[in-house]
Amino acid sequence: MNFDLPSELIAHLNHLDSFIESTILPLQHANDNNRFFDHRREYARTDWARGGLPMKEWEDLLNQARILADQAGFYRFALPQVYGGQEHPDTNLWMSAIRYHLASHPVYGGGLGLANDLQNEHSVVGNFPDVLMIQHFGSEEQRRTLIPQRLRGEFRATFGLTEPDHGSDATFLATVATRVGDGFEITGRKKWQTGAHHCTHLIIFARTSGTPGAAKGITAFLVPRETPGVRVSSYEWTFNMPTDHATVELDQVRVPASAVLGPVDQGLAIAQTFVHENRIRQAASSCGAAKYCLDRSIERARSRKIWGEGKTLADNQAVQFPVVELMTQVEMLRLLILKTSWDMDRIVAASREAGDGVPPWVQIERKLSDKVAMCNFWANRLSCQAADRAIQIHGGDGYSRHYPFEHIYRHFRRYRITEGAEEIQMRKVAAYLFAFKGPEKAKRAQQGRL
Repeated sequence: MNFDLPSELIAHLNHLDSFIESTILPLQHANDNNRFFDHRREYARTDWARGGLPMKEWEDLLNQARILADQAGFYRFALPQVYGGQEHPDTNLWMSAIRYHLASHPVYGGGLGLANDLQNEHSVVGNFPDVLMIQHFGSEEQRRTLIPQRLRGEFRATFGLTEPDHGSDATFLATVATRVGDGFEITGRKKWQTGAHHCTHLIIFARTSGTPGAAKGITAFLVPRETPGVRVSSYEWTFNMPTDHATVELDQVRVPASAVLGPVDQGLAIAQTFVHENRIRQAASSCGAAKYCLDRSIERARSRKIWGEGKTLADNQAVQFPVVELMTQVEMLRLLILKTSWDMDRIVAASREAGDGVPPWVQIERKLSDKVAMCNFWANRLSCQAADRAIQIHGGDGYSRHYPFEHIYRHFRRYRITEGAEEIQMRKVAAYLFAFKGPEKAKRAQQGRL
């Protein structure tokens, strides 16, 4: 059993580093663009006069970096070949390794840099859940028009599942859509609609039939932003500014039947389709950010002279032991993330070979959902713990904005809530461990022990 990264993947990471060093870092350091990344970052990024929305110059810079990455062949790596991607047989393994590498890198790591600034989910190696949703569930017309527009930056959609009174309990959503003529009329409210300030469409999930709590009866709609009855009522100020997280109201919004994404009444499956890919990639980024914080802490402890005795912070076990514990967790978690990603790729390959019509994401949910949840909830918690330890070791400097740790803490803290709250993910793991669902339940059922 070989735990080393494949030589082909290592070569790709080296090629990616060369591109970042030759193209992206010079752009970051040009024309005072570093104001978006140094101690001025929160204020440079935030347009306080527009209610805390992202500054246009900030988003323009991110877009410029994406264009350069696309031209260099890195940005669309995870996409199918038909959309300019590489469609690598080990896409999940490679994406996890890439995300860990970018977040842990000593120069542009921590999720804070033009190559990989995770506050905006920005990276020179893109993640495209919306493209894959439309590819797998969209109509022929939606695929033909919207995916090319998305890749050109002309189609931008929010993800409208969460509501003011419903988050993890998504099957109880209060937004409803009723049939009117040849289309639908949608009424309700959605919260945390990321990117609403510049979106062209909103992907809105609404109940079209069934009873509250039922998974069946929820439908996904592609609603153009300028449709009458759509109104952004507020942008929620958050722990890490700027904000692009809107509360959106839909008041008798009329859409044609062509606005439906996927089968009517089966929309919840769309929301759940790519959750595992997103969670494992987020886990890799969080684990990488934790490694970045700990590496910087070790450097600081070794160089910081104390008490005039020629000793350093690193000579004290009170400094050593917390770092040892956290770094041990990083190393164990990194291996679990890579193994789980590799297992996901094996399931995808087996699904394609079987050709039985069962989508690979269904098989991943059945066989690996607990491992993905383990990786995600622990990595997100670990990145916060590592950032907090880095602040402590750096003392007053760590508490200041002249170092990146407070920013890393504030950003990665959100992932203990988004992409599935850690309590929900722990519940998923428990269900598999105690045979309420998953492979162990099926095994026990065959043995007649349930």
